Amino acid sequence: MDIDEQEAVQPSQQQQQSQSSRMSSAMVLVDDSHPFDLDSYISNYTGRTAIDRLIHIVSICPSVAVDAFILAVRLIHKARDPSLYQTLGHAYEQVSAYPDVKLPSISKLPAIQSKWIDDMLKKNHSEKMKLEAELKNYSNNMIKESIRMGHRDLAEFSRSIGDYPSALKHWTKSREFCTTSQHVLAGCLSTIELLIEQRNYSHLPTYVFKAEAALEALSSSAANATKAENATSAGSSRKATSSMTPDREILQSKLDFATALGQLNQSNYERAAYHFLRLSSGTGSGGGLGDWFGKLVSPGDIAIYGSVCALASLSRSAFKAQVLENLSFGVYIEQEPHVREMIEAYMASNFKGVLETLGKYSTRHTIDIHLYPHLTTLNSLTRNRLVSLYFAPFSSIKLDRMAQAFGWSVAETEDYVVGLVRSGDISGRVDSRAKVLQVRKTDHRAELFARAIKIGVEMSKTNNKLLYRIKLQQAELVIKPSKGNNAGQNPMTEYLLAE
Repeated sequence: MDIDEQEAVQPSQQQQQSQSSRMSSAMVLVDDSHPFDLDSYISNYTGRTAIDRLIHIVSICPSVAVDAFILAVRLIHKARDPSLYQTLGHAYEQVSAYPDVKLPSISKLPAIQSKWIDDMLKKNHSEKMKLEAELKNYSNNMIKESIRMGHRDLAEFSRSIGDYPSALKHWTKSREFCTTSQHVLAGCLSTIELLIEQRNYSHLPTYVFKAEAALEALSSSAANATKAENATSAGSSRKATSSMTPDREILQSKLDFATALGQLNQSNYERAAYHFLRLSSGTGSGGGLGDWFGKLVSPGDIAIYGSVCALASLSRSAFKAQVLENLSFGVYIEQEPHVREMIEAYMASNFKGVLETLGKYSTRHTIDIHLYPHLTTLNSLTRNRLVSLYFAPFSSIKLDRMAQAFGWSVAETEDYVVGLVRSGDISGRVDSRAKVLQVRKTDHRAELFARAIKIGVEMSKTNNKLLYRIKLQQAELVIKPSKGNNAGQNPMTEYLLAE
């Protein structure tokens, strides 16, 4: 679509106001009403995910943009991807362009020295040439295991320098040279880890399916080996079984987490909630997500993902069974006290408390790189569900009482309830003059009579057809079917009995 040159050079006042409103809506606040501790939050992450989260915080949170910028520069200096500094600078310039935001110039903040950037680029190029030469040598020797390890090393190196397409290509190539299920599983998990870090959720289900197949094959071979050892030494078999269980639990939890992120990306919040809630507990090598804690996600994130998705999609009974009575998920809830408060308020039917907690910690939820694209939809679904649950026991209720229960004004409550009635979430009607919400009454007596009349009309039509057919047979006007006709019924008869 062509744009007028004058408008491109000098946008109208209305366009400036709309752009300003969009930018303002993208900002999140950090104050007493919206608490957020940057140092405590970022200490839960390491490596690339810590840098990505800091860049996201810089781009949407002016209150802590300077502190996040300084922390990100320190972490980038320890990484191997100089392009991250350019991304960080662009994010800082974006937040500096917000209206009514006064931030120091980027030139006054700590910066990455150009010498370090040049040295790192040379070092990366040298190591890449070395790894490619090794892979070429392995390919000439036709050693499958060496070729697989060569692709693996190149994939890990490409990931460290931020070249995700090349990393994905080498991980895909390495699968062609796998000789065991363990190799296939390791390659799929590394690819899934790469996709999560890249936030490329659409390809997650494919690699999760492949990893589950490899894990099942690996478990079957381990079970057969255990049976073989059981014939010689029962004690050693028990030891082998106990050593295999935690590893499989961690692997399955990783696959469940990847599946949950894939479902979240597709807006299947109910399925995402079930997968988040079934993750095993533990923050070390004995459970949970193992080395993914810190590298990709934190235990507190799991608590937020699972509880927010459950509030928006699960029924009250399912929520109680899957969240409140889930001891494994309870370990994650302890990492985020506000999640515990929100769950307790929901189970106590303190819906105002639930909404206040969601609003108070909206900053914490918005700065999450996986959750923030869906947060508006999830909060809207949660409010709809809370209003529907509040109205369910009543046949009629005054809007001022409902407004008091949710902390809204009467006008806001009326507009919101009218929207739910129109969407079909609430079966009722609103009396705007009396400010009352009433259940849409159903006359069961009238429904019974209408159903009886309908059935009587259908029976009358069927009887008339049968009587008409009997009269045709008496008058010998019905054509008998031929002996070779397997249909058992004449087409003329079918026509006469048709509607």
